Amino acid sequence: MKVLILGSGGREHAFAWKLSQSPKVTKLYIAPGNAGTETVGTNVNISATDFESIKTLVLEKSIDMVVVGPEDPLVKGIHDYFLADLQLKKIPVIGPQKSGAQLEGSKEFSKKFMEKHNIPTAKYKSFSKENITDGYRFLESLKPPYVLKADGLAAGKGVLILNDLNEAKNELSMMIENQKFGTASSTVVVEEFLTGIELSVFVLTDGKSYKILPSAKDYKRIGEGDTGLNTGGMGAVSPVPFATDEFIKKVEDRIVVPTINGLIKDGIDYKGFIFIGLMNDGGNPFVIEYNVRMGDPETEVVIPRIKSDLMNLFEGVANQNLHEKSFEVDARTATTVMLVSGGYPEDYEKGKKITHLDLVKDSIVFHAGTTKKDNEIITNGGRVMAITSLGENIKQAVSQSFLNAECIKYDKKYYRKDIGIDLLSFTKN
Repeated sequence: MKVLILGSGGREHAFAWKLSQSPKVTKLYIAPGNAGTETVGTNVNISATDFESIKTLVLEKSIDMVVVGPEDPLVKGIHDYFLADLQLKKIPVIGPQKSGAQLEGSKEFSKKFMEKHNIPTAKYKSFSKENITDGYRFLESLKPPYVLKADGLAAGKGVLILNDLNEAKNELSMMIENQKFGTASSTVVVEEFLTGIELSVFVLTDGKSYKILPSAKDYKRIGEGDTGLNTGGMGAVSPVPFATDEFIKKVEDRIVVPTINGLIKDGIDYKGFIFIGLMNDGGNPFVIEYNVRMGDPETEVVIPRIKSDLMNLFEGVANQNLHEKSFEVDARTATTVMLVSGGYPEDYEKGKKITHLDLVKDSIVFHAGTTKKDNEIITNGGRVMAITSLGENIKQAVSQSFLNAECIKYDKKYYRKDIGIDLLSFTKN
């Protein structure tokens, strides 16, 4: 099969790395890709949201399947675009249609969906310009910290957690009236704060049946000890030690099954990944948010742990016989450490030459914000690359990631040196 992956980050490199190992894949294209993806497939300089150019590529190269990495093309309707086109409609797309992509595209939609289908989540209310004063009153009724979420896509930065009531009111005004996150925050979801430890559970579904993939925990803040600004993710660990079989069974019964059944009841034909951001509150799972694709950097620890052919699962999604498929998971722990550009997530410089990649041993380097220029690999984004290692436990795996993170050189390189440390208390090792 000829496969096209859409996207340019570490998630897409992880997909490309895994699919390139499949005997079922004869040719692999990545649009637009990065300096890492071109080592396992063919990069094509097309944006993941340029549907017309994607159509031309798919027809020219006789693509048999499209795997969508990021959320943006899904929310904008790439799957619907294929279904509506006579030449494309029989080509399977791994990723939901626009109706299902609302689970991530609109925080308000997802909260209403959870409420409708009795899926445990934080109490909330939505506000816009017309009822912003009600929003101030609702904030007054809550205990700090206060959670404000832009309704639309805001590149992972549209969630604020604030301890001061006046600051929360001010930020609500900034989001709605001053469009702090553009049109994404014309509606804001205000919800109660859930206490506990976060983790993510990933589900692959063909619209009827599903497979639960390995759990993971990522690290969003730029600073060690989870301080500073939110980022796209600074590292991840899989599996999550406190996500026992008993806990995952609760997630399946209380969240996964009602989610899949809810989509079916609502007439939403959903084929692809569901990323469920969870809070473990005293052993009980609550949904923080849905995403409609795999996470990044979580993909860089989940995919390396899947020992079976990923293409086999994707065929199950395409043919709606996922229930007939099985997959094997590596029992070892995977950790990833994200190297970022100096200044990220605020202003940073691109074009820094990356060296010493040849010194990396016993880790997988997944490129994120990289490109090639004059035959040299240079930085091309805030998050540059993820260093993934497998080990018998967190300490062993993350030590290897840190060792190789230190090896790689570029100007103003930064990474967190505490990935996984908070989970050590849950492990015997």
